Amino acid sequence: MWSGIDSGFQSSVNAIDSSLFKQWLHNLQSETGILADGTLALRQVLIQGVDMFGKRIGFLKFKADIYDKQMGKKVPGIVFARGPAVTVLILLESDGETYAVLTEQARVPTGRIILELPAGMLDDDKGDFVGTAVREVEEETGIKLKLEDMVDLTAFLDSSTGCRFFPSPGGCDEEISIFLYRGRVDKEIITQLHGKETGLRDHGELIKVRVVPYKKLWRTTADAKALAAVALLEMATKEGLLPPSPT
Repeated sequence: MWSGIDSGFQSSVNAIDSSLFKQWLHNLQSETGILADGTLALRQVLIQGVDMFGKRIGFLKFKADIYDKQMGKKVPGIVFARGPAVTVLILLESDGETYAVLTEQARVPTGRIILELPAGMLDDDKGDFVGTAVREVEEETGIKLKLEDMVDLTAFLDSSTGCRFFPSPGGCDEEISIFLYRGRVDKEIITQLHGKETGLRDHGELIKVRVVPYKKLWRTTADAKALAAVALLEMATKEGLLPPSPT
């Protein structure tokens, strides 16, 4: 089905057996995949880069030659594969005001300090999106969430979308599940959270927690995850889809 594996990378042969590559192939051939109707064809794949996370392949970069059978033209196919991820919109009510919890991190690819929702890759959790979300929030903010209080906002999307959010489908396979958590806390907790330093320092995570009024969130951050979460929450609220807030 494909050829052209670059032998210059020692891990390239293993790359095609990785979960990242297998999931990409599955997506191509799925009911909503780009090969489903037979118009397009995959001719070859060239593995260009492999990043290892310990013994596990964490990131892949490859070039897929996909052609339109009738027109004979190539479809752009440079892929950065990193797999599924989760993010959580944490809303804390205190003294009649609702606050959103963000993390402040140096994001080298953008060259900027970014305010964003707590998030993390699915790693080896075998599809445990909720459990991963809870763990990532605790690592990045120190907040312990209750599994039963999590609401999957992306589950409200039409099933044809896969019920995931794609932040950069032109170059990356990343698909994100967006969860909502709502709670009530004393104002003292809000004060303690703001500016708190967290993250897994031995993994290079240098994170500060920021707390902002929810009504200002959409203007406070340019994080696509946060803006998508706001849009999903507002529409789900408008259409009466949300379960009652925990007491």
